[in-house]
Amino acid sequence: MARRFQNYIDGKWVDSRSGRTFENRNPANWDEVIGTFPLSNKEDVEAAVKAARKAYESWRLVPAPKRGDFMRNVGDILTARKEEIAKQMTREMGKVLLETRGDVQEGIDTAYYASSEGRRLFGHTVPSELPSKFNMAIRVPIGVAAIITPWNFPMAIPTWKIFPALLCGNSVVFKPASDTPATATTLIEILLEAGIPPGVVNLVHGGGTEVGIGLVEHPDVDLVSFTGSTVVGKRISEIASKTLKRVSLELGGKNAQIVMDDANLDLALEGVLWGAFGTTGQRCTATSRLIVHEKVYDKFLAMVVQHAQKLRLGDGLKRDVDVGPCVNEKQRQTVDEYVKIGAQEGAKILTGGKLAKGDGLSKGWFYEPTVLGDVTPNMRVAREEIFGPVLSVVKVGSLEEAIAVCNNTAYGLSSSIYTQDINNAYRAIRDIKAGITYINSPTIGAEAHMPFGGVKETGNGHREGGWTVYDFFTEWKTVYVDYSGKLQRAQIDNVEK
Repeated sequence: MARRFQNYIDGKWVDSRSGRTFENRNPANWDEVIGTFPLSNKEDVEAAVKAARKAYESWRLVPAPKRGDFMRNVGDILTARKEEIAKQMTREMGKVLLETRGDVQEGIDTAYYASSEGRRLFGHTVPSELPSKFNMAIRVPIGVAAIITPWNFPMAIPTWKIFPALLCGNSVVFKPASDTPATATTLIEILLEAGIPPGVVNLVHGGGTEVGIGLVEHPDVDLVSFTGSTVVGKRISEIASKTLKRVSLELGGKNAQIVMDDANLDLALEGVLWGAFGTTGQRCTATSRLIVHEKVYDKFLAMVVQHAQKLRLGDGLKRDVDVGPCVNEKQRQTVDEYVKIGAQEGAKILTGGKLAKGDGLSKGWFYEPTVLGDVTPNMRVAREEIFGPVLSVVKVGSLEEAIAVCNNTAYGLSSSIYTQDINNAYRAIRDIKAGITYINSPTIGAEAHMPFGGVKETGNGHREGGWTVYDFFTEWKTVYVDYSGKLQRAQIDNVEK
């Protein structure tokens, strides 16, 4: 019998006040029910925010190094349970075990990084323009953070947000994706095991309209960190602006790998196969476009097609599988619709382009790894995010044209160029409009201690990961200490008359 899961609010595991539930199923085998989860409503949101607000008042007073100790405990527990969590995640969202292990490892790395930041929430001291006066700026927590996360990295992305939020002294209400609620529950269980006090972290399962938007609208939520689609991100931004909430948006991508005529083609091949078909293409940083110099276009495209045809689909728990399923039927349908749109626009389906069939695939949402040739820069498949195992290939005649095609999209998250010319590499770094640029590696592979995020409609300027995320989860407070024993009126008194 499938497990029955609950929300976690104010230190207790509780059912939704709505009395409703939803099922979570294995996308590789839709007959397998992972569990049933609360389909929460705004009453649940209200209770969670109230608990977080109350807990914040004591949590913010815990010294930051001590909060870092809790994060170190979390890292230790994640390390001990890595394989168990990875297998649970593969059952829940489909990507292969090799990748879910990496997903958990990102959480581990983020936990240990956060633990060290407890002793490094640096401020600034600067000289005062007046005598016997001391000036400093310090970081202070903000309040209640709403954390809203997607399904494709169900451990890594929540840790990118929750760990810095807690380390900085904020309390949290966490709304995970409905496709991956079990991994979210495991994360909360680990935080509690690590010693996080009741109410500091709260978990509310459910849909985006009632729970997600309910959090954004709530007057006692001070900041919102969201990863998901650009359409939803714009709506969140609009709603949050009414109460001037601080909002971090990590949204879509249409990432390109450029292959120049001097590139190491074998290396570029490994990169594009991993970038395009890893996580079944369901990454915001996935290599959705391949931009190839005309001198090597035919040769390299043949290499890509040949090797894409050899990728093995199946249950991600099996060792010989390269590509898992789409996360659900709707996502697979979206992918198939885009492939049909590409063909109608004149792109050639060189391999794939169909719902995958065969042994072990009939009960899951599998789609064949697909390569589209003869794609032109203004086709929809070259400009819009597909979020599936589909690679659109564009031919160009120069570096300048390659960069122009790369920039020809509303998004600007990740980018990549393969070249052995250092001048080309640095021109690409300078001219590509993206938050991330890789040289001689694919568009995926972010590291936990580096900033992560994009430009244009990929986000609103904030960054996750590294030292930069701590700026989002803290306020700067300026402090003046005057020990002169007299009134000093700054610009009035510091200029000779």
